[in-house]
Amino acid sequence: MPNTSSMGRGIMALFAVGARHAAGHPGGTVAETAADLGKDRSQVSRSLRTAEHEGFLRKTSQRTYSLDWSVLTDAQLLTERRLQSDGGTALDTLAEETDEACFLGVLHGDSTVTIGESVPASSNLVGSWLGRPYPAYCSDAGQAVLWEASEAEVRTVFADVAFVRHGPNTPADVDDFLARRGSARKRGYSIVDEEAEPGLYSLAVPVRDFKGDVVAALQIVGIRDRLEPRREACADALVAQGAWLEQRLGYRPQP
Repeated sequence: MPNTSSMGRGIMALFAVGARHAAGHPGGTVAETAADLGKDRSQVSRSLRTAEHEGFLRKTSQRTYSLDWSVLTDAQLLTERRLQSDGGTALDTLAEETDEACFLGVLHGDSTVTIGESVPASSNLVGSWLGRPYPAYCSDAGQAVLWEASEAEVRTVFADVAFVRHGPNTPADVDDFLARRGSARKRGYSIVDEEAEPGLYSLAVPVRDFKGDVVAALQIVGIRDRLEPRREACADALVAQGAWLEQRLGYRPQP
């Protein structure tokens, strides 16, 4: 590896072990990892030992190196903290730009739960939604938090759910929900128009973490007559803040 730094060699070795996990192997020996990389065994051995010392890999009794999953756990905890702290920044910025109530919601069973909010006095929305669940099939965040879920997964979420009418446009059933989510995906954000309650209108985008998983939804919620005429401008601000929050959580879109 003459033209690669020691850090680069370490990262390459770490990725090689990760690739073996992805292929269904428990890890790799020095010889196996070196063969995968087509590199010198002694240099790969040093890289693997360094990664083990730094806590990225662990060495088994069979002399194989495997990923130390505590790194993923630490990254997940950091993501949760950033979702709260940086999520608050995104909410405040979005509320200031749109002058509308803004929320951050997560999926909990077949409901969505608000974990963050920023509500300007001028938004005309009263009360806090923090910690309060609402049926995901018609909530402001529902389509966005299930953005990447397969059709089978969505059907599983709503398997025991009665689609009770909460507003004039509440989805009639899971097929109706899936059709609306399909339109939202093409648009780039969801529109929940009097589905949760009469006169309420909202826009939402999914928020992904470093693994590419949707972990939350960023939402703008307001009175329909006030928010709907400003939909495009508000959607632009929403998409921008959603992308900023995803970047803070380590998400990197695939080219």
